Amino acid sequence: MAASRQIKANFTAGELAPELLGRGDLRAYANGARRLRNVFIQPTGGVTRRPGLRHVASLPGPARLLAFEFNTEQTYLLVFTAGAFRVFLDDAQVAQGVGPWAGWQLPGLSFTQSADTLLVCHPDLPPQRLTRTSHTAWTLAGWNWVRAPTYRFAPADVTLTPGGSSGSVTVTASGPVFAAAQLHSAFRLRGRPATVTGVASATQATLTLAEDLPDTAASTDWEEGVFSGVRGFPVTACFHQDRLVIGGSRDLPNRLWLSRSGSLFDFDKGTGLDDQAIEFGLFSDQVNAIRAVFSGRHLQVFTTGGEWMVTGDPLTPSSIQLHRQTRIGSSPTRMIQPVDVDGSTIFAARSGRAIHEFAYTDVQQAYQSNDLGMVAQHLLRNPVSMAYDQAQRLLHVVMEDGGMATLTLFRQEEVTAWTLQQTNGAFRAVAELDGRVFVTVERGGSTRLERFEPGFGLDAALEGTSGAPQDRWSGLSHLEGSTVGILADGAPRDDALVSQGAVGIDPPAHAVQVGLRFTHEIEPLPPEMFTAAGARSAPLRLVSVGFRLLETSALDVDLGRGPSPVSFRRLDTPLLDAPPPRFSGDVRLSALGWRRDAMRPLWRIAGDAPLPLILLSVTTDMRTTD
Repeated sequence: MAASRQIKANFTAGELAPELLGRGDLRAYANGARRLRNVFIQPTGGVTRRPGLRHVASLPGPARLLAFEFNTEQTYLLVFTAGAFRVFLDDAQVAQGVGPWAGWQLPGLSFTQSADTLLVCHPDLPPQRLTRTSHTAWTLAGWNWVRAPTYRFAPADVTLTPGGSSGSVTVTASGPVFAAAQLHSAFRLRGRPATVTGVASATQATLTLAEDLPDTAASTDWEEGVFSGVRGFPVTACFHQDRLVIGGSRDLPNRLWLSRSGSLFDFDKGTGLDDQAIEFGLFSDQVNAIRAVFSGRHLQVFTTGGEWMVTGDPLTPSSIQLHRQTRIGSSPTRMIQPVDVDGSTIFAARSGRAIHEFAYTDVQQAYQSNDLGMVAQHLLRNPVSMAYDQAQRLLHVVMEDGGMATLTLFRQEEVTAWTLQQTNGAFRAVAELDGRVFVTVERGGSTRLERFEPGFGLDAALEGTSGAPQDRWSGLSHLEGSTVGILADGAPRDDALVSQGAVGIDPPAHAVQVGLRFTHEIEPLPPEMFTAAGARSAPLRLVSVGFRLLETSALDVDLGRGPSPVSFRRLDTPLLDAPPPRFSGDVRLSALGWRRDAMRPLWRIAGDAPLPLILLSVTTDMRTTD
């Protein structure tokens, strides 16, 4: 009979996909787990029960979330819902307004911010600018174009004949050119900028000229506005090197426009001087519909067919160069904004099964796309929203099925660890704001705005305090009819049913936290039983297991005979309604019985007590037959 001891000093590989259960030769196997639910991996390698969610507000329906940082002291959360936007400051709504987008268009919205202005794009909607003038005053209006970009869509032989050379003139086309949806869009005739101010028919329209024409002869030298109700509108935008960069439109999905330097809404190409606007297309052997433009070390362009780098220092019409770097591709159906993590750009792959890191390598002078989810692909199922918490080094990715995968990313210590967050409902969107992570959650057919709250152990939760003990706590209308968990004066109480927006507790308490329970799970991989001759089979026996804990108040462990709580109370501590102590140190538990199923976990931690848990390492002692 052989004895062995295995020490898991960290969980820096996170939860591994079932396809890796036989890969004991991988370093990730030694530092991974079979199941990690409702926990975060700390950058130092330990596992902690995730914070609960504080209820912030009820929303009228599905929403997109966006952080808006005006300065270091004024940061806002913007919530976009069907036909409206809301502004939150310190969990309170301070402003709201109407918008032109419908609910089904929310996934296609893209955003970019400069100072007090947020630009909002959608390929089917005129672009908008949301401007802050004070905490409570926010204005949504269309873009104020200085000169909008133009393009020749019609066949090259179609001519326009103006009825005059200045001011408002009627032009007649030799073929169908005009439509009512072009009204107020840009136009260019004989190199002179103009605006469509009237449409009589497909071949006749009224233009208001900004400059006089040399004559009234028929000409093929004309272009219509790139952005209009006929041709569509910008897909995405960003700011780079003092230019506004527009990536793609509905009818020109693979084209880029860079504004005049220092004049963000002037897209006049002029004569190609260094400070004038730039325009070019992405052409290759596959479709490259632009899904995002990102300002990093270079201008980065993310398309449905691959990732591109735009170089030029500075970017000018003569110096600009375009290079395709990788062929991963981004989602063609929804807008998932890339995020910056330590100088690299994280984006969701078109496949819906991967999150990639777009990073520049000085040695190769090029970008590489590294798959951050290779060992945890089972957790990545069609991402819909993504946000990075710099303070905790956590990347949160909301999935289409309502789960939320969380990646702890710390390159210096080689930490790339995924876990999965679940709640009584479905996560729908996520945003990070000044170290706080907000989510929208669909619960019982309604949409809630909630926030991860350190110190909370329940979801959709609220807390209350009173100078005198109370046995009835109200203000819980968002949980009406739900069975909730209760933490009273720091100690768990029996579950209760919310009725008429309140719960009753006995005995009364000075402070309570009320919300929905969630269960955390930590389950190890099958034991490493590999020798030079191959895998050693069962039977095996778990002799004992030791857990090193930090600031832990609740631990429920299953060693094969059902979960059993571990008590940290001293004998002289009252057991009734007293807050459980926080324990730091080692806990060793003994086990009995032989096991023939080598895939069965040796131990499992699972519980829904709304109390802290931090697991640092695990030591297992086993015996196997020779």
